[in-house]
Amino acid sequence: MSKGFLHTIGLVLFCSVCFGQDPTFSQFYANRLYLNPAFAGTAQCPRLTLNYRNQWPGIDNSFITYAASYDQQVDAINGGLGVQLMNDQAGEGVLNTTSAAFMYSYQFRVNRKFSIRSGFQVTAVQKSINIDNLRFGDMIDPRRGFVYQSQEQIKRDNVIYPDFSFGLIGFSKKTYFGIAVHHLTAPDEGFIDVAVLERRYTAHFGAKLPVGIRHQDMSWSPNVIYQLQGQAQEINIGAYLSKGPIVSGIWHRNSANRDAIITMLGVEMDEFKIGYSFDFTISDLNGQTNGAHEISFSWIFPCRPKVTRFETISCPSF
Repeated sequence: MSKGFLHTIGLVLFCSVCFGQDPTFSQFYANRLYLNPAFAGTAQCPRLTLNYRNQWPGIDNSFITYAASYDQQVDAINGGLGVQLMNDQAGEGVLNTTSAAFMYSYQFRVNRKFSIRSGFQVTAVQKSINIDNLRFGDMIDPRRGFVYQSQEQIKRDNVIYPDFSFGLIGFSKKTYFGIAVHHLTAPDEGFIDVAVLERRYTAHFGAKLPVGIRHQDMSWSPNVIYQLQGQAQEINIGAYLSKGPIVSGIWHRNSANRDAIITMLGVEMDEFKIGYSFDFTISDLNGQTNGAHEISFSWIFPCRPKVTRFETISCPSF
């Protein structure tokens, strides 16, 4: 009955007029292209990034997300190019979303100490549902559970639509900020009736600062990230501490109520970065979700040293 109950709750996403929301990552800067398309090409060399997130494994592995991205600076077009593939599985695979995003960013220098980078993203999205695993209210017998054949009719089990996003980043040697708007056209992704994917607004701000004069290999990075999508909003406040190749971080995520404490540990080398984070649930779901696990891996491809025609952003790797 527990699985049937969860599937019934999940069906609310498809009925009547409803509004979709996006998956959330806790290692924000380990998945930069997802946070803001203006990050495309911000590394001096080509970069490949892989991300995995398992949210609330205590509830039948309800939300599992995979992402893979590649981006690089292309001097011939005076900008950066990026591509990201993502798959999100919700409700033990009842709802499956696959997307392919392509982005272009352009950077210009305002003065010797401040630069701006803008980015535009085009995405193709496919969303599908596994009808066999859906549970409707008219299938329930008060004493025997799910025993009846449902009379509900699903018009389609697959939708494909285009999506567009825009982002902007401003940065100096030690500080940076950015804004992004995803789903500019608020596309309809409904299976039965209208299901609008609300615009997602993101604002992020941070700095990377040295710790004292003697600790040349040690720095800390305070950060704030605010996101709004429809009626849902969240604010993430935290900081990273780096010493040599070791990076650690702690965040507090707050939505309408307390949500989670995020802890992170990573290793950052010249050519690769790998990180692990865990979300400790502190909401009323504490003790039922088993938190959330997230793993990231990034590989920086070797490239020939050359005169850099653009400033790089000194923001965290995770």
